[in-house]
Amino acid sequence: MSATFLGMPGDFPTNAARAVKDSQLRYNLRKATHTIRGKRAAVVDELPDWHELRAAGKAVKDETLRHLDRYLLQLEEAVTAAGGHVHWARDAAEANRIVADLVKATGETEVVKVKSMATQEIGLNEALAAEGITAYETDLAELIVQLGDDFPSHILVPAIHRNRAEIREIFLDKMGDAPPGLTDEPAALAEAARLHLRERFLRSKVAVSGANFMIAETGTLVVLESEGNGRMCLTLPETLISVVGIEKLLPTWRDLEVFLQLLPRSSTGERMNPYTSTWTGSAEGQDFHLVLLDNGRTDVLADEVGRQALRCIRCSACLNVCPVYERTGGHAYGSVYPGPIGAILTPQLRGMSSELDASLPYASSLCGACYEVCPVAIDIPEVLVDLRAKAPHGAAERAGMRVAGWILNDQARLARAQHAAIRLRRLVPKRLPGPLSAWTDTRDLPEIPDESFRDWWEREG
Repeated sequence: MSATFLGMPGDFPTNAARAVKDSQLRYNLRKATHTIRGKRAAVVDELPDWHELRAAGKAVKDETLRHLDRYLLQLEEAVTAAGGHVHWARDAAEANRIVADLVKATGETEVVKVKSMATQEIGLNEALAAEGITAYETDLAELIVQLGDDFPSHILVPAIHRNRAEIREIFLDKMGDAPPGLTDEPAALAEAARLHLRERFLRSKVAVSGANFMIAETGTLVVLESEGNGRMCLTLPETLISVVGIEKLLPTWRDLEVFLQLLPRSSTGERMNPYTSTWTGSAEGQDFHLVLLDNGRTDVLADEVGRQALRCIRCSACLNVCPVYERTGGHAYGSVYPGPIGAILTPQLRGMSSELDASLPYASSLCGACYEVCPVAIDIPEVLVDLRAKAPHGAAERAGMRVAGWILNDQARLARAQHAAIRLRRLVPKRLPGPLSAWTDTRDLPEIPDESFRDWWEREG
């Protein structure tokens, strides 16, 4: 994956501590997440078979992952038969090189983009810039982030941390052609963005997209969006390059029916997306290239517990109910995948060698709300606990666990330790010293009772 976001050094607790001090950020996040959460609940409650749909989505994704090699080859054959070109990318560097070479081959120096998590994951915009190619985001929220020299903080609404007044200031400062009298009314901001982007759509010869789904049976790619910018990018340019993670496959066209019900309700709280675009190969003379991205996904697939993260359809429902995300925002996670799903996906894709990535499995209260709303039933708390066991632990923590295990494995040793703790309880400080202070910095140390439960039971029994 691409490097950690600039300006986000250190681990998650450090980043979170800084974020929770920003009262405007917390207000923006709470208002937005509660609005989306309420809309989702309303449209989900309309469906009496929601739990059956959820189970079906899980089953389809599990079937795909079990036979991913076969379905990928079927997809390649179908796309090629339809006039498209398929490229395989092992990692971010290879994917970026492939896309840059394809753009250079057209002679163009700029591209328009559909919102894509995969291209953010690999740092495509930065890689293209290094090759003299400018990438223009066309999704409204992504445009706000790009113009503000910012980073996305939400899977569905990348600029969720900005309010209308902040967006207006960004447009006036960075857009160039924004009307001087621009207000912060949503309609006015959208119109300013529409006029700004229209010229880009009409003159650009190359577009870059991702895809929500790929159909192995037909070679069809599917993009769901709300603004219409995606359809402009997918149809107007002469060359279309789609960078898609290998897990985005569905076996058959019929399987798509399940996800066209699950995704819009879970993401935007809508019964259906305003724009659902599908294309198969090179349509109407367009030169189409599909870049299939691994970038750590096969390693995730090999993990029996962690592989369920690959079922994710990027709906962001888990972010909108997460009490941790609501208070810290997405930037604290240091990845394009924030929130609960990012806490399990990022450490698996990037590994846990860095301080930040090793801390992400702990960016959760394990309340389970994320699992309850996930439309493909990813048991995020289960994966978090599994990753915590695999994360690197300091020498002091390992030594403490060995001592605790030695005491708890013997009844007599446990009794002696309890009696010693009772006698010395007045000497125990409110804040533990050294490495143990990390525990008492975030929670109160329980009071040591006058008598252990074992002694009480023996006396009363």
